[in-house]
Amino acid sequence: MANANSTDRAASGTAPRSSRPAPSTPRKAKSTGLAVAALGVVVLNVSPFMNWVGLGADEEPRRTGYETDSLVPFMAYLGLGLLLAMVYARGRSDHGQHRGLTLVSMAVALAVTVQAVAFSFNPMGGLERGDDLSAQIGVYVAIVGAALWALGSGLLAKEIEGDDHDQTDYDHGTDAR
Repeated sequence: MANANSTDRAASGTAPRSSRPAPSTPRKAKSTGLAVAALGVVVLNVSPFMNWVGLGADEEPRRTGYETDSLVPFMAYLGLGLLLAMVYARGRSDHGQHRGLTLVSMAVALAVTVQAVAFSFNPMGGLERGDDLSAQIGVYVAIVGAALWALGSGLLAKEIEGDDHDQTDYDHGTDAR
């Protein structure tokens, strides 16, 4: 009879609840931020192959990013390295990202953006040779790529991460554990 009583209580929804929440699958960070960052890094890595500076009043000859300054391809390759690290972290993490790495990526992308903007105003590398340099299309492509990289990293950083708790763990801002 006791067994029938507990079955009736469970069927009616009045069975005692466990103090532990039901196991749930961890929420994953959306991949949108990673995709935007990847697009930005790809665009940034195309820019060193484009013309970055023109020499003199007639703009000829022109120099690519590789020919202009060794910092140009380094910025692009640094983006590739951080992107690969974020992809690896996405695969290894329960929640799909590592916020510390993502924030580092965003900081580096912001620095690269500022570097490219500064280069567009005053191209570096020609002062010691006395060249009259002017910025070309590659600089502006790098600005767009680096800005997309920073935006994507920022979007990913605002997503859930390993130190975040499920919404069911909180009751209006207080820890329910």
